[in-house]
Amino acid sequence: MTGRPWDHLRHCDALEREAAAFADVAADADLDEPVPSCPGWSVAELVRHLGAMHRWAAGTVRVGAPRRLSLRELGVSFPVVPGDHLPWFGEGAERLLEILRAADPDGPVWAWGVDQHVRFWSRRMLFETAVHRADLEIACGRKPAVEPETAAEGVDELLENLEKAAAFAPKVENLRGDGEVLAFEAADLGARWLFRLHPDRFEWTRRDGPAESAESADATVRGDASDVFLFLWGRRKLGDSALEFSGNDDLLVHWVENSAI
Repeated sequence: MTGRPWDHLRHCDALEREAAAFADVAADADLDEPVPSCPGWSVAELVRHLGAMHRWAAGTVRVGAPRRLSLRELGVSFPVVPGDHLPWFGEGAERLLEILRAADPDGPVWAWGVDQHVRFWSRRMLFETAVHRADLEIACGRKPAVEPETAAEGVDELLENLEKAAAFAPKVENLRGDGEVLAFEAADLGARWLFRLHPDRFEWTRRDGPAESAESADATVRGDASDVFLFLWGRRKLGDSALEFSGNDDLLVHWVENSAI
């Protein structure tokens, strides 16, 4: 992979770009427009959700929370007048970046994922924002895309935290099997993630290199890193023409039905 290594500050820089991209799209969006990839939500509700997540993460890091704090405990308030949504969102994103960049990435703080440090939140908020920027673009009739290296880092982040997500997405516990392997391949980067199902757990590995040396898989999803990332987050569907699907169809359906977080 090219570029500097992914670390806390690189995640912050990419988060800043994603938040700006979200704000740019939102500025031209109808707040009442439904968001197909978030059933039941309007654009206004999507803006409120992402703005709240930014404030939640910022407050969690700011106070060095040793446990999960609620939005109420952190004093998060919401816009009432529709015209206030975008300035409110921008203020929250700016404050989040300010707090993250000033914080020690190695500082201990509560997190729902594997890494119980400040750096969890710069990484998590990057991909929370990227996924919801995609939702917003879908609502506006656009085709979303994520920069390839960012998308690949996002696949790593999702798979790394997936087991912990069972606490609020219990179907993740159904990702079990008898050694079957799913492969997710980013053809533009030569990256390949192998996800193996065991009777009592799952495990994953990433392999970068020539496809000829790749381990065989029972089912494969192949495409550009952006589309693989969006598929893993449920924003691309089985049969989407942007991706190639091969192997055991039932295994692919099993993934889709149980991996959503």
